[in-house]
Amino acid sequence: MTATSGLGTPQLASPDLLRSVFRRHAAGVAVITASGESGPVGFTATSLTSVSADPPMLSFGVGTGASSWPALSRAGHVGVHILGDHQQDLAVTFARSGADRFGAPTAWREGPEGVPVLDDVLAWLVCRVVARVPAGDHRIVLAEVVLGDPAGEGRPLLYHQGRFTALRD
Repeated sequence: MTATSGLGTPQLASPDLLRSVFRRHAAGVAVITASGESGPVGFTATSLTSVSADPPMLSFGVGTGASSWPALSRAGHVGVHILGDHQQDLAVTFARSGADRFGAPTAWREGPEGVPVLDDVLAWLVCRVVARVPAGDHRIVLAEVVLGDPAGEGRPLLYHQGRFTALRD
């Protein structure tokens, strides 16, 4: 294989290289929630992936250093919320370290299996955790869908070039 003209100089694998490449990858934005011993926990995720239709399963990554990891490491169920482009502030709140994620103005309720369910999202699911797979400084959580609601209104929120953005027509 030969280098193609017009491309930059290849770089050796590193965390910075991976971050730089994935800033160019537009991803949908989700918030993952769970019940913890000290109350609800959650974080913004762009690593959400559909895994299987039968049974319906999904996956997401979570850093083992994240404040929500201790609760997620023990949770039997999680909430998965697809955010709309009107929810950039919510995405920022759940991405910010040390934020009061479930305080005002976040609107939520306790849902099935005790999972915190966010209001006004495009879609939400409650899932049963079936595995936590080690992957470097993260864990890949595999979860089977129990129930959900896909009926929210609006367009999806995206993450691209290090910021939240909306689809353009």
